[in-house]
Amino acid sequence: MLYNTSNSIILDFIFDFVYWPIWWYTKGFVKVLIFAKNEIVEQAEILGVGVWLKNLFTPMYGMYDWESRLISFLVRLTLLFFRLILLFVWSIFVVIFLIFWLILPIIIVWEIYLNLINL
Repeated sequence: MLYNTSNSIILDFIFDFVYWPIWWYTKGFVKVLIFAKNEIVEQAEILGVGVWLKNLFTPMYGMYDWESRLISFLVRLTLLFFRLILLFVWSIFVVIFLIFWLILPIIIVWEIYLNLINL
């Protein structure tokens, strides 16, 4: 009985070790893509980009003369511009994370190889 259990554990470990790269680049990468999309959408909601875009032409403080409309438009356009820059920078960080996710196993295998040839 103990013999079969230990064989099962060893075979399970070998299967997990062989299956890991396949999971990393298929199901794991899909999970990371979903995470990245959710991070960008959440950051856009935190920054309120949609709200600022929707209210771009709405005058501030209920003042409807043309000077107030112009000032409101320029202020909101400036704030929207900076919020979009922040969202773009955040998106770049998320894309860098995705690229790092893709190349990390290659770096690990390469480092293992370099350590083995230096023995």
